[in-house]
Amino acid sequence: MTTCGANIDFATLESYLSAELVEVVTGSEVLRDGLNLSLAISTERDTKAYVLRRPNMLRHTSYINELEQEYEVMQQLRETTMRTPAPVLFCDDESVLGDSFFVMTHLDGEAVPLGSDLPERFRNAKSRERLANNLIDTLAELHSLAVEPFEGVCERKTPRELVARVTKQFDEATSVTGHEPPELQFVAKWLRRNAPSKAETTLVHGDFRPGNVLFAETDHPEIVGVLDWETATLGEPRTDLGYLLLRWRDRDDPTPSLDELEARYSNEDAIEQLRERNENGISPFTAKSGSPSRRELVARYEDETGIQFENERFYRAHAAFSLAVVWEDFHREQIEAGEESDWEPHIDYMLMIAESIARGEFPL
Repeated sequence: MTTCGANIDFATLESYLSAELVEVVTGSEVLRDGLNLSLAISTERDTKAYVLRRPNMLRHTSYINELEQEYEVMQQLRETTMRTPAPVLFCDDESVLGDSFFVMTHLDGEAVPLGSDLPERFRNAKSRERLANNLIDTLAELHSLAVEPFEGVCERKTPRELVARVTKQFDEATSVTGHEPPELQFVAKWLRRNAPSKAETTLVHGDFRPGNVLFAETDHPEIVGVLDWETATLGEPRTDLGYLLLRWRDRDDPTPSLDELEARYSNEDAIEQLRERNENGISPFTAKSGSPSRRELVARYEDETGIQFENERFYRAHAAFSLAVVWEDFHREQIEAGEESDWEPHIDYMLMIAESIARGEFPL
């Protein structure tokens, strides 16, 4: 994917931040340069005092909030028990960094990216159990927050509206890419038919996963912060739970046949990645000893929130479909930039998972 970190005028940026933060900024460095650009900001007070966040791509899509909305959500979260970085500065002067950005406090911690193993200190049964339970406890805490402070900041979306939005976004992306995943229409129609008409309303993160949670750099998993509120809405909390469970693999899960994918695509590197994902799951550590099963996670969530995980096939299939949409947008970005893309087999695989869940072949 095209990134933009190389074009930064660091001297101008640091001068601007020093004036606005009313403390001397001594340096800045790129932490990540993908969907968003993240910079570590150093001051005379602290070598990692702040993190700057600026969008690189996908902000125009229907499922990602405007940057100022994300900032306002984080401001409201400061008044709650939810652990997040504190927002300290919003800048809409595009001359400073080429686009709007905001600055937040830095939190010491480590996330677990998609497909990676846990940090070595957590690679034991007790830590895997504690990490999973901490994720569920934090999600339950989020869904227990009062919604009133977020009204007027976050959009309200019902399950049916979410399906309409995500299918429209898929259509818009594939009209550019020319990609025609064979499972797409079945899953889209199934989701439209099975979207629940009744729903709870809570604050929903929209992308709650181990990669968006910071774990303390201690011997035992402890969450120090939840990141990336760009997809926050007021809506059905079960969408967050379904999305988290998509990353959970039980030891007796089925392994769908990849024969059709292998016949469809010649990219051996991508196919090999999918073989490994098919065998070990999106987050391989979840199938190892100590890690709770999906049913155990659901039971803990239900006990803590009083929300029963009804229509679980819908919310899990919707999660897989939604992730496939994001990947299709990544694919579109690369196509529009004139770059090579290997996203298609990954998108098709995630739609296979969505179809398998919808048909009842991938049980909870």
